[in-house]
Amino acid sequence: MVDSPASRPSAPGSLWRNRDFLLLWSGQGAGTLGPQVALVVLPLLALDQLHASSFQVSLLTSLGWLPYLLFSLPAGVLVDRLDQRRLMIACDLGRMLLLASVPLLALAGRLSLGWLYAVVGLAGVLTVVFTVAYRSRLPQIVSPDQLVDANGKLGLCESLAEIAGPGLGGMLTGAVGASRSLLANVLTYALSATTLGLMRSPRKPSPAVPPATRRPPVRAELRQGLDFVRREPVLLRLLLTTSASNFFVTAQGAVAVTFMVRELRAPSSAVGLVFALGSVGGLLSGLLARRIADRFGSARIIWLSMLLPGPLYFLMPLAGHGWGVLWYSVGLSALSANATLFNTASLSYRQRVTPAALLSRVNAVYLWIAYGVIPLGSLTGGVLATAIGLRAALWVCALGMWSGALFVVFSPLRRMRDTPLAAAAGVPEPA
Repeated sequence: MVDSPASRPSAPGSLWRNRDFLLLWSGQGAGTLGPQVALVVLPLLALDQLHASSFQVSLLTSLGWLPYLLFSLPAGVLVDRLDQRRLMIACDLGRMLLLASVPLLALAGRLSLGWLYAVVGLAGVLTVVFTVAYRSRLPQIVSPDQLVDANGKLGLCESLAEIAGPGLGGMLTGAVGASRSLLANVLTYALSATTLGLMRSPRKPSPAVPPATRRPPVRAELRQGLDFVRREPVLLRLLLTTSASNFFVTAQGAVAVTFMVRELRAPSSAVGLVFALGSVGGLLSGLLARRIADRFGSARIIWLSMLLPGPLYFLMPLAGHGWGVLWYSVGLSALSANATLFNTASLSYRQRVTPAALLSRVNAVYLWIAYGVIPLGSLTGGVLATAIGLRAALWVCALGMWSGALFVVFSPLRRMRDTPLAAAAGVPEPA
């Protein structure tokens, strides 16, 4: 394989010497820690203080993801037209204020499940815009050969947040209560906004629309991203895999806390520990992403990462009382390893084969469909838990999570070792 800057840590183009990447990395990591704290805190808050049912908790999760279905495509056009860094800072500040309202209302005795739903939904809209913006910003500050390494480091940050966040959420809930624990989210969003504000590199102008040229209608711009994904067979398979996996992963996540608290009688601290240990696989795969890609191929690891960890998912419904709850963390660890490695490789593939002028809209298409199914998955988890029981619902989810591998195992990726570069830099005209 040709030696590249991404495979030479001491090279002048090393990511460790890229100030803007390090700021984006730390900002994205801080912004990821907050939701991971909320992953444990919000369901515990709804269960303990607001006495929510299993279905109401799953609805809380669903509302957090519903904005991906409703706002992803418009967010792609918005990110293309406005300054991405300023958008990310505005999203951080908005989420900070929304989450700060929860402990304040709880202290005043005015917190309701309805307001909690509103906060989760509005914060979800801001998260959609932030996610499209940072994924589109990354190729502007690193070279194409560094994308796997950069995405691996971003995935590592997410894994570190997944380790620290739930454990911190469980410990804070036990120490100061669920509502006050959300102050940790406020601090992480403030830190994220600060680091993003320190970035210096200007946004690179899009080659799609010269300054004197009138922009096409919004509908035409949206359609360009959809058409590009539809015409690219690998991108389409990646979209199907991500969508199927997200559906069942979220169905699992919607009942996980309820299963451990009500079925296994696990305390809040044990729930946090399970989620923290469950992120170890993602941490290791994030650290080793570049080496694994160099060893097996940046395209080949896409389907291998989906296929191999699957059998371990079935340890989740096999979890038991006491120390037996840790079997759940083993299944989660396999899932997090799969997610970090697959997301690193598939996102790098998408960023390399997509023309720069279309990247925000292609990213938005992925969020619209692959994340748009998440609220449906969350509701499905709640319905399954109500209809057939919590443990049986987890068996269905484990099988469904592994089934997503079929789309990439039987795809052109099987004949590739490494990811190609974009064939053309131009943007197709809308039909």
